[in-house]
Amino acid sequence: MRLFFCLIFLIGISSCSPKPSSEENTLAQISDPEVMKYAVNGKRLYENYCANCHQSDGSGLGQLIPPLKNADYFKESIHRTAWIIRNGQEGPIKVNGTIYNQKMPGNPSLKPLDIAQIVTYLYNIWEMEEGVISAPEVEKFLKTPPDNL
Repeated sequence: MRLFFCLIFLIGISSCSPKPSSEENTLAQISDPEVMKYAVNGKRLYENYCANCHQSDGSGLGQLIPPLKNADYFKESIHRTAWIIRNGQEGPIKVNGTIYNQKMPGNPSLKPLDIAQIVTYLYNIWEMEEGVISAPEVEKFLKTPPDNL
């Protein structure tokens, strides 16, 4: 009888523990330690500055906010993504065949290192492996608007 209760207790405990999946725990997809150094803080920054609208899983918000995960517009240009994070974007854009026309405010308080960490995180999850996008690269991106803005 005692063994039965112990077994039930163990099953109950294990069924309540969180089960990381590749969808939920996107950091688990990163194996490169250099990328991980940037991505850990990038995930935190993304959740603080971006996930409210783009959602923590990158799915966007219906017809208002475009997705990032599996989005053609997002995958096209790291330069454009870094620029938009800092400066925002206004006007219609086409993402995966859908037109979005909601203004995205910029985050001018984010430093190049912050943006580098966010884009390193984003471009190394959801089955992408772009490697480290460094702060000096982001500084270069922020000097001029991308051609495909």
